[in-house]
Amino acid sequence: MAKLDLEWLTVFDEIYRTASVSKAAERLGISQAAASTALIKLRAHYGDTLFSRTARGMQPTPYAQAIQPSLRAVLDHLEQTHRSRGGFEPSEARRTFRIGMTDISEIVILPTLLNHLRQMAPGVQVDIEKISTDSVRRLQDGEVDLAVGFMPQLDAGFYQQVLFAQNFVCLVAVGHPRIAARLSKAAFSREGHVLVSSSGTGHAIVDKVLERAGVERSVVLRVPSFLGVARIVAETELIATVPQRYGEVMATRERIRLLPVPHALPQYDVKQHWHERFHTDPGNAWLRRTIFDLLGDTGNEVRASLK
Repeated sequence: MAKLDLEWLTVFDEIYRTASVSKAAERLGISQAAASTALIKLRAHYGDTLFSRTARGMQPTPYAQAIQPSLRAVLDHLEQTHRSRGGFEPSEARRTFRIGMTDISEIVILPTLLNHLRQMAPGVQVDIEKISTDSVRRLQDGEVDLAVGFMPQLDAGFYQQVLFAQNFVCLVAVGHPRIAARLSKAAFSREGHVLVSSSGTGHAIVDKVLERAGVERSVVLRVPSFLGVARIVAETELIATVPQRYGEVMATRERIRLLPVPHALPQYDVKQHWHERFHTDPGNAWLRRTIFDLLGDTGNEVRASLK
């Protein structure tokens, strides 16, 4: 074991994650030849093929699956000792954070965060990806640093912190011919609706609650995101039920009005989520603290819990 090169372990780990020697090399910033050489040496060291080429890429052998948790633990320990050498200085940092967000969070949260980073951490870059069914794994693997939104699918091993609570409002055009100062239950059922079918948001609450209450809506249009909803409402006679913070932002840009929903809808919490592996990482902790300071409700206690 003394001859085992620790750099080989990082190659093993990336091949295990990506099922590809070339992708592993790209992520590690080395040549594909160097990654292949490391795999050859690992195979010789362990006396096992470790990965076999299949239609789904380089798949681990039973032996590779058996040793992967131990090798991952070694790498985690080395990462932790490296991080503990110093803190995170935002004004000097050169780091890219990858954040999973809903389309609503992109509209409500992202501009405020980016303006702050430009002033306080000019060397920090942000990559945004849409929250999806793969977000849990990507948080676990460290491919995503943080996820912001409504993610009830997260299970054990994740920290969560409430940023703010969301209520729902209805959007209508300023010049809507039939809706004035209030929206009645009858008008809510009678008017045409634009409905958003978007994963990773609390919007599914609306459909479930209204369905249980026997409330029918005339859905004229279904769209995959919130990005164009306010413009559609402003230029048509359709109405939309949306999270309040989104509505408040879009009311400054489009000729729309915010009206109370004529049916009782529960609120939901918008949270930031991260995996326990990165709870003590100084950079990750700084990013979480920054987002809370910028966007968290002042009445919320600054507290994170492990789910």
